[in-house]
Amino acid sequence: MSPPVRIYLSPGMFGFARLASFEYFEHLVVALEDRFRQRGRVAKVLVCDVHPTASVCRRAAKLAHMVAATAGDDDGPIHVVGHSTGGLDARLVASPTARLPGVNRKELSWLPRLASITTMNTPHYGTPLAAFFATVSGQRMLYAISALTVTALKLGAPPLAATSALVAAFGRLSIGNFELEIINRAVDAVAKVLDEASSRELRTWLDLLRGDQGAIVQLMPEAMDLFQAGVEDRPGVRYQCVATYAPSNAVRDWIAALRSPWSAMSATIFTALYNLTSRLDERYPCAAADGAAQAKLKAMLGEALPPTANDGVVPLTSQIWGDLVWVGKADHLDIVGHFPGAGGHTDWLASGARFQRVRFDVVMDRIVSGMIVGEELRDARSPASERSPKSAPPSARGVS
Repeated sequence: MSPPVRIYLSPGMFGFARLASFEYFEHLVVALEDRFRQRGRVAKVLVCDVHPTASVCRRAAKLAHMVAATAGDDDGPIHVVGHSTGGLDARLVASPTARLPGVNRKELSWLPRLASITTMNTPHYGTPLAAFFATVSGQRMLYAISALTVTALKLGAPPLAATSALVAAFGRLSIGNFELEIINRAVDAVAKVLDEASSRELRTWLDLLRGDQGAIVQLMPEAMDLFQAGVEDRPGVRYQCVATYAPSNAVRDWIAALRSPWSAMSATIFTALYNLTSRLDERYPCAAADGAAQAKLKAMLGEALPPTANDGVVPLTSQIWGDLVWVGKADHLDIVGHFPGAGGHTDWLASGARFQRVRFDVVMDRIVSGMIVGEELRDARSPASERSPKSAPPSARGVS
């Protein structure tokens, strides 16, 4: 039998592997497994349980350790998919120039098997939102929004007492007074609606987030200059990306028509995040200096978008790295299955992007097709005598 395909998912700043009995990447796992099964192959999808806001270097080391411990020695292909900051983890692990703390050469012996890296909504050139999260007010806001993320995804909507407190706090951002008392009230209200075990897990996760915020500073556009200067693509590996943006006027146009109090509050939170992410510095425009990102976006969309276009967390042009396999309207969490309607989790970020299951399926189809291309490239660069039985020509594997 052919060896299994191993796919590793690395979550981003608001992400996790499993928390409060909730699987963050549930829809991605199912979608990837199904598409390889349709090709007559077995895919083992594993989620890396990385610290949400630790430095990219520490997160990448955790990813390297996990792959080394679970990849086996059967020569089956390996793919890494990173959402948000997780995409930077994947690029750093694969970089020939990387020196990861506590990772020895033996633990990277799987790298010749690496066929593709997929980044989704990844801030390759940083995000202005990180600069705000690095402030005292921003740290408190990140803490509260993270609590709401977990609870909204688990319960469908967090308690109104928590969201009301948070929305009220947004009104104080202009004077830099995002009070700790308001944040504590919001988190306490969230914890009360969870069972004891889930509440304990949530508070432990939030303590981790508050205790180490190395990635926050690193994601600032000024700091990402160093990442780009020091990290190289691994030759022969396919790099592909998915990028999204939310319509800038969607929330404003339809927020008044929302009937759900939670949806209206969620839309208010998203609007604040969107506006903060739009604050670009012309010296650090969150895009490749050669204009390649804008050219790829225009080729795919048929029009040029303003430089302020973003998904509520990351500027659109910052998300471009490698082959652009899909770009369209969606917010930062829609793309991993947290969208409204059938086939998605609760849409806790009400962005007005109207991302739906049909588009999610198209995204997954294109990601997997790109992975297959990556495997073909891997097979082509390996001598025939070194390939496992899996590495037969594409026609023998049923790949169209």
